[in-house]
Amino acid sequence: MNRPSILWKLYIAAFYVFLFAPLLVVAIFAFNASPFPSPPWKGFTLEWFIGNGSVFGKPGVLMDPIWLTTIGNSFKIALPVALLAVIIGTVNAWVLERAEFRGKTLLAMMMLWPLVIPGVVLGISILAFFSRTANGLEDVLNTDIDSLRPGLPLVILGQLSFILTIATLIIAARLRKFDRSLEEAALDLGASRTRVLRTVTLPFLQPALIGAGLVALLMSFENFNTTLMLVGSDPPLPITMYGQMREGATPAINAVSLMLMLGVGGIASIFALTSKAQQ
Repeated sequence: MNRPSILWKLYIAAFYVFLFAPLLVVAIFAFNASPFPSPPWKGFTLEWFIGNGSVFGKPGVLMDPIWLTTIGNSFKIALPVALLAVIIGTVNAWVLERAEFRGKTLLAMMMLWPLVIPGVVLGISILAFFSRTANGLEDVLNTDIDSLRPGLPLVILGQLSFILTIATLIIAARLRKFDRSLEEAALDLGASRTRVLRTVTLPFLQPALIGAGLVALLMSFENFNTTLMLVGSDPPLPITMYGQMREGATPAINAVSLMLMLGVGGIASIFALTSKAQQ
């Protein structure tokens, strides 16, 4: 067995320092007893997490209504996006893997387009389309449809437009490995198609369904470009962080970033475990 040379060891070390050093600095200065999110280090504190604002004039993340509201907004977006991505992605995967029709290859390729279109362009396109639709319906119905205006419903639709593709690919990859003779055997034994789906097919797909849902959650929480174009008066976490940075950052930004890193890392770990279960 060939052992890595000193040069390779140095390369690997430099690579991981490049990856994690900025994240480590952000995490460390989330506990800095200073009103600024940068050196010098002035001591350890939890004020930027649970402080009431008596020390630095601003409350910690978990005590600040602004941060708590924006975290809640992120969940209001991410949970519906994940649920819809899994449900519609399962239907899409079934069509791609089980149905035979003309143009299926072309439709499968078209499904990948939202992944390569820049998020800003995608957001602007969705905003323009639904704004025109809302204006047309307003002229006809003499009422304004708020759900077609910038806001959480439109953000959900915008994020779903590209996250759905990834969920479909994850579920389709699992469905492709399924032995259809298992379904045929269950049908021969008298089971209905609904029961076969519930007791044979869906249990086999369960790791992929969980994985697709977790990936959808991750992508929804971190999405910025598309969300920025569609958000209204209820900004999710990335938009609020961007706004706080423009107004003047405090270590509360570091605290939110650390919490986000831990949450994303946890979800990514669960996805890795579910992916291993698929093998």
